[in-house]
Amino acid sequence: MEDEHIMEALGKARVVVKNGKVVEVGEPKIKYCPLFDRHRGIREINKESIKENIEFRIKDFGLFTENRVVEVEDCIVGFGTSEIFMSALKRGLLDVVVIVADCAGTVITNNPKLVQGLCGRISGIVKTSPIPKVIEKIEKAGGHVLNPKTAEINQIKGVEKAIELGYKRIGVSLTSLDDAIKCKSLENEEIKIITFGVHTTGINENPEEFVEYFDLVTACASKNIREGLKGKIKAQIGVSVPIFALSQIGKELLLERAKDVEKPILISVEELPCLKGRQPEPLI
Repeated sequence: MEDEHIMEALGKARVVVKNGKVVEVGEPKIKYCPLFDRHRGIREINKESIKENIEFRIKDFGLFTENRVVEVEDCIVGFGTSEIFMSALKRGLLDVVVIVADCAGTVITNNPKLVQGLCGRISGIVKTSPIPKVIEKIEKAGGHVLNPKTAEINQIKGVEKAIELGYKRIGVSLTSLDDAIKCKSLENEEIKIITFGVHTTGINENPEEFVEYFDLVTACASKNIREGLKGKIKAQIGVSVPIFALSQIGKELLLERAKDVEKPILISVEELPCLKGRQPEPLI
């Protein structure tokens, strides 16, 4: 059977992978990202550099194939969604997280190494096909795949499943405000849902509503997020592609992650957002 995986990758370009081969690369909306420049030496995001990077991930990490590595502790960046969730699980701020993985779809897990392994090398997964060997590895590592037959991506159902499994403090990665509203509606006196907005490049939703429904949000290459959250940010990590905490628990998750970063860290009191150095180009 042919498997198909669709991801919005570097520059939010649509990338299609079938049977371990990159078969389609769309036009990127962003031409420069400071993170990929710093960590991979990519000075210009174009179809060629995108294809090369995805092929590197497939070869090095087994993305989209049965050779997929699922558990790691090494971090490419100090502060990313997977890194923050990983530290929060280690330190007991969260009981479980609901994430998205290629080859499996929505995954519920309390294993920090599995979170980093599944999320540390991916971008926005739009669609994925189930690969049984990868799902088996995930389940052996303590992950619960929402739908092993279809690799469905549905974060709301994932949170509902986490509640059904008995978890109380649940972190979830989300790509839309609507999904965050639905997840927050599942909270009660015992259940706390910590929402993390990801893949925000190009969003046109009202950023003021983000403050009500998101605890954390990545700025990515979003002009809307950078400008619309002024004066509403409780803490910030990073300056070129920052992550913003919009609630007290979000702030606590950022600070807990800081304890696990071995490199020196500067903590300062400033008006936020603080946007120094080169930003993604263009911001959209």
